Amino acid sequence: MNVGILERLLLERFPAEDAEDWDFTGITVGDPNAAVTGVAVALDQTAEAVRQAADAGASVLVTHHPTYISPPSKVKPAPFAVGPGTVVWEAVRSGVALMSFHTALDVSPSAQKVLPEKLGLELTGLLQPLPGRPQKGYGHVCQAPRGMTLEKLARVCEKELGRAPRVWGRSDLPLSFVACATGSAGSVARDCLKAGVDCLICGELKYHESLDLLHGGLAIVELGHDVSELPFVELLRVAVEQAGVPKDRIVVVDQSVNWTCWS
Repeated sequence: MNVGILERLLLERFPAEDAEDWDFTGITVGDPNAAVTGVAVALDQTAEAVRQAADAGASVLVTHHPTYISPPSKVKPAPFAVGPGTVVWEAVRSGVALMSFHTALDVSPSAQKVLPEKLGLELTGLLQPLPGRPQKGYGHVCQAPRGMTLEKLARVCEKELGRAPRVWGRSDLPLSFVACATGSAGSVARDCLKAGVDCLICGELKYHESLDLLHGGLAIVELGHDVSELPFVELLRVAVEQAGVPKDRIVVVDQSVNWTCWS
C-alpha cells in the first residue's frame, strides 16, 4: 500500500465533500506514491507526534485535527519555532506523511455515536443535518435516562472520560433531552434552545456565550476540546486497520496528558 491508496480508502469512509469548506481533509504533507511502512494515529498533528511516528517506523500520521487551518507563513525547524510550520518541517525531515479528517469525521454516523454510547444516552436525532445528507451532521440529540440530573450527568462524564468537566447550571436540574457537540460547540449551542434541549455536552464554549445560554435556560457541561474528541482516535485506528494496514503496524500516540485538573 502507498500513502495515496490509504488516503483514498479513508476518504471513502470520511468523504472530503462532507467537510467544511475551510477545512483540510486527507493529505497535507507527503508523497502519495511513498510506501506505507506503518501508521501512527493521534488527535493532533504536533512535532512530537511526528517524532513518535518516525520512531515507531510509521511513514504516515493520521489525525483528527489538521496541522493548520491557515497555512503557515514560515516553516522553521524545532526548537527555533513552534506551531504548524515546525510540524511541517518535522514531517518533511522525518519522512512522515500527514493526513487528517477533521470535520468529515465530525459529521459521520460513527462519530455521532461516540459520546452518547460512552455516557449512556440514547441518540435520537441531529440538530444540524447536512443538506441532502440527513444521516450526517452536528449536534447529537439524546434521550437521557429516567432520573438523570445535571450532577449525575457530570459525574458520568468524569468517570467515562477521565476529567472533571466545567458545569454550568443547578446540580439538581432534571434532564430529559441532552445534546452532544464535540470540540467547539459553535452554532449548535443556540439550536439547543430552539429544540428544547435541557443540557449541552460540548468540548468548549466562550464564556459570555455560556453565560447567555445559561440564562436562556440551557445547562452546559464543558469537557475540554481535546477530552471530547480523544475517543475519535480509536475510530481512526479502526478505520486504518479496516483499510488494510496490519494491526501490528498501527501505533496510537497518547495525547491525553497535555493538561489535568488538580483537586
